[in-house]
Amino acid sequence: MEKPAFRDANRAQMSLLAPFERRCLIWLAHRMPAWVNSDHLTGLGLASMLMAGLCYWLARWNRLALLLVVFWLAANWFGDSLDGTLARVRNRLRPRYGFYVDHVVDAFGSLFLLGGLALSGYMHPMIAMALLVAFLMLSIESYLAAYTIGTFRLSHWKFSPTELRILLAVGNMALIFRPIVRLWGDSYRLFDVGGVVGLAGMGLMLIAAVWRNTKNLYQQERLS
Repeated sequence: MEKPAFRDANRAQMSLLAPFERRCLIWLAHRMPAWVNSDHLTGLGLASMLMAGLCYWLARWNRLALLLVVFWLAANWFGDSLDGTLARVRNRLRPRYGFYVDHVVDAFGSLFLLGGLALSGYMHPMIAMALLVAFLMLSIESYLAAYTIGTFRLSHWKFSPTELRILLAVGNMALIFRPIVRLWGDSYRLFDVGGVVGLAGMGLMLIAAVWRNTKNLYQQERLS
C-alpha cells in the first residue's frame, strides 16, 4: 500500500538553551541501549507528567512531594526531548506518526500536570485551568502554522518547554519554603502570582504569533 505524500514542517528551535540542549540530546542518543526506542521514551515522558500531577496532588498533605515533582519533570524532559533525537540519530524517522503521537502526548501531559496543580492547594483551580487553556491554544496555533506555513515553532520568545520545566522546578523549590508572598500589602499564593504572570506572557505570545502568521499568509495569498 502506497503511503500518502507528507510534507514534514521545518522545525524552528530558538530557545535560550537550545544549542546546549541539542548537543546534550545527541550525546545521549548515541549512548542509548539498542533495546530503547523512541516509543519507550515517549511513554516515559507521558508517565512522568502523570506522576508529576499525582505528586502535586499529594503535596496538598505533604509539601515534600514537591521534590518528587522536580524529579518527574526531569524524567519528562529526558523522555519527551530525547525521543525525536533518537529517531533522527538512528535514521528511524516516522514523521506523521511521530508528530501526531508526540503532540497528543503533550496535550495529555499538560492536562495531568495542571490538573494536579489545580488539586494541590498551591494554585487556584481556575488559574490552573486557564493556564491549560492558554497552553492548548498556543499549541493549536503552532500546529496550524506548521500546516499552513510549513514551519513548526518549538519555542516562543526564547522559551521552550525545557525553560518552562526549569522555571517550574525552581518555583517548586521556592514553594517548599515560601508558599505565600506579600504584594502591595496583601498575601497571595506564590503559584497564583506565578500563574497570572505566566498567563499574561502566554497571552502575549499567542497574540504576537497570530498577528505574525495571519499577516504572512495574507501577503502570500493577497487577492488582486
